[in-house]
Amino acid sequence: MKSYRKKIKDLEETKKEITGLKQQGKKIVFTNGCFDIIHPGHIRYLYAAGRLGDHLIVAVNSDRSVRAIKGEKRPVLNENVRAEILAAIGFVDSVIIFDEETPYSVIDFLRPDILVKGGDWAEDMIVGSDLVKGRGGKVIALPFEKGFSTTTIINKINRLS
Repeated sequence: MKSYRKKIKDLEETKKEITGLKQQGKKIVFTNGCFDIIHPGHIRYLYAAGRLGDHLIVAVNSDRSVRAIKGEKRPVLNENVRAEILAAIGFVDSVIIFDEETPYSVIDFLRPDILVKGGDWAEDMIVGSDLVKGRGGKVIALPFEKGFSTTTIINKINRLS
């Protein structure tokens, strides 16, 4: 059995892999996020995203970029741990860590066929939507899973301590 850790790749490895897949007519799906504490909302979202194509790439924010977006107390789990957890999910095909605050340059480099975000993002506000649509791809905002939030989980843990 292939080690799930081999799903964690750098940009160049990922580009090489998906170039071959695209030559076979496969559709590449891309999503991104902090994925700080994985919960059922994340799992349901990633599963739905993966069903939209043949190869699901999950780009996870680096620790530095999470701090820039969420504040100095985040992330709870470091980037390598978050990447490993995501890679262990069977329907996730590739995981990359990116250091920018947005994945715009990553999307530009990888050129996915389908860009996916959660329904809490308006389609025209999804970073990289212009790139994907400009190349004839699709941008999809999946329904937001109510009742699940990393911030809510963190607040609950803080109340317990």
